[in-house]
Amino acid sequence: MSSSEQELDQLDELLSALPHENYPMTVSELDGYVTGILCCPDLIQPSDWLPHVWGETGDAAFPDLETAQATIAAVMGHYNAVASELTRTQWIEPIYEVDPNSDETLWEPWVDGFTRAMSLRSETWVALLDRSDDETRSSLIFLMALQDINEGTSKFSEEEIDEIDLQAPDLIPNCVAAILTVSRPELAVKAGNISQAPVRSKRPGRNDPCPCGSGRKYKHCCGKN
Repeated sequence: MSSSEQELDQLDELLSALPHENYPMTVSELDGYVTGILCCPDLIQPSDWLPHVWGETGDAAFPDLETAQATIAAVMGHYNAVASELTRTQWIEPIYEVDPNSDETLWEPWVDGFTRAMSLRSETWVALLDRSDDETRSSLIFLMALQDINEGTSKFSEEEIDEIDLQAPDLIPNCVAAILTVSRPELAVKAGNISQAPVRSKRPGRNDPCPCGSGRKYKHCCGKN
């Protein structure tokens, strides 16, 4: 079961209360981060990945035990929710941020979180890339290319980046589903036939009319979150 809006609001509030100067993760970054951890062929213990959620120093500087317990419980709750969803369907609904000025979808924090998770086990991901099929390899390369765009190191032209920017929010779930078939094949046994998962990619694109009939674009209506 995915996290509820109330749970996500609480998670956002708790993460926002962490020392800002330490650059703690946002909800979107955390969502990408735990997805990357769960996609990794290696089991990564919370003791290895949790400190990175708190920020650059790994020190959450919780003011009291109650806050510490609540924050850790909220983070682990979201981790478990994503794990449950991946086990059930091998499909994700990424949590993207939305630019309050332009109302545009910001996939960058999510991708930053996912690639930060990959950096925890770099050698494992390199080995996975070497033994992957074409679809999985292309998916991994695409996510890494998105991070290059995010960091401003991409060699794509401005026109190409603009096109990728529009397509990325809808392509990311497909990339994760493809990666899971190789990185976590045991999930396919639990979730059933993985070929069923991409059916959900038939949902409207973020720039398509919303199926609810509002007349607005999907990204500005039911797909806003």
